[in-house]
Amino acid sequence: MTTTPLSHAPDQDGSPEPDRATRAGGLLPAAPALRLATVLTAVNSLGNGLYFPLGILYFTRIVGLDTTAVGLGLTAAGLVGVAAGVPAGRAADRWGARRVGALLWGGTGVATAAYTLVHSYAGFLVAVICATGLQMASRGVQGALYADVLPAATRVEARAYLRMVTNVGMGVGGALGAVALQLDSRGAYMTVIVLNALSFAGPALLVPRMPLAPHVGERAAPDAEAPAADRWRAVRDLPFLTVTVLNAVLVVQYTLSEVGLPLWIVERTEAPRWTAALLMIVNCVLVALLQVRVARRASRVPSAVRAMGWSGLLLAAACAGYAVSAGLSPVWAVLSLTAGAVVQVFAEVLSAAGGWTLGYELADARAHGVYQGVFGAGMSAGMMAGPALVTVTAIAHGRLGWAVLGVVFAAAGLAVAPAVRWAQRDGAWRGEPA
Repeated sequence: MTTTPLSHAPDQDGSPEPDRATRAGGLLPAAPALRLATVLTAVNSLGNGLYFPLGILYFTRIVGLDTTAVGLGLTAAGLVGVAAGVPAGRAADRWGARRVGALLWGGTGVATAAYTLVHSYAGFLVAVICATGLQMASRGVQGALYADVLPAATRVEARAYLRMVTNVGMGVGGALGAVALQLDSRGAYMTVIVLNALSFAGPALLVPRMPLAPHVGERAAPDAEAPAADRWRAVRDLPFLTVTVLNAVLVVQYTLSEVGLPLWIVERTEAPRWTAALLMIVNCVLVALLQVRVARRASRVPSAVRAMGWSGLLLAAACAGYAVSAGLSPVWAVLSLTAGAVVQVFAEVLSAAGGWTLGYELADARAHGVYQGVFGAGMSAGMMAGPALVTVTAIAHGRLGWAVLGVVFAAAGLAVAPAVRWAQRDGAWRGEPA
């Protein structure tokens, strides 16, 4: 892909439109940092896509662990990952996001490879807590890394492009993982685990080579400009924390496709079981097609706020579509579920783009690591809480549960606007206009 000349056409907020560095013109973007990020993302998402369909099955069928015990171990690992997000971000501010990111991804690869050595529950706990904890801690560091290596004007669009790459890589990896599932042998599972481990450890070698963006420049101590009292400010920044929590509520939508809908389809509707796979494919394809386009229209704070508000309302509409599918004939149930899934895709791409913009624009640029660590920890917490929330609402109480879930989504999306106004009024401490 090649860059195009800077366009001066105003966007929805009246600001000049950023240089669209991700427009097609080749196989890879022209910008060196984005090119390396694309390779890293493609390799890692391919490995994750390979592993996700069979991860739990490996520990239960091959290693022989109890399913409930495995679930509890994964939950414990997730809690460790959420807790590690902020300290990892602080480390990125102190020693640089590239260095810390490379260590976290490399460590994740080593811990993932250790799955092949697991023969007991104690070994499983050590390996899964290390691998999951390191991987989840890297989310905030990844956000700080992109703040350092991607130009601010194209940062959100570039992240949207990388999300598209992620969806494609996950889809291809999932298709290949199905082969291992069909073989259902220890050797097949081991091969997938090793490939997934390499998908972390290999790209980690590329991270230190990513060039810093011009607005960052080379500096030995990335947080040198920030007063000591402000380096942990993110954990006390109530307006930013409020936006983080609201974004975390909207993030719960990701568990609808992974957990809620498969259970809903099987337990509450007449739709065939393969409908869950159909909805996942619809999601992956539409997100890949729409995410970059939507991100271009949500790269400023006002448009990001509108995107988050619309996302909440669209999620409420998607919940209504899912709820209606109960009691319908198989054909109409599939149509209702598909309509809900399409509406949810629009909500998903809007909230993703809006969240990226707000996570960067409301943060103190002198301490991006901690701020992105907090924001990433919020997203991780939302994804962790999602399965339980969806289960106790929609799955347990049917249409009433879907209604409650829809109200929660709508309220969170609409509450973003006053929370952002609060954050902007409180921005004077960063040297910003109040």
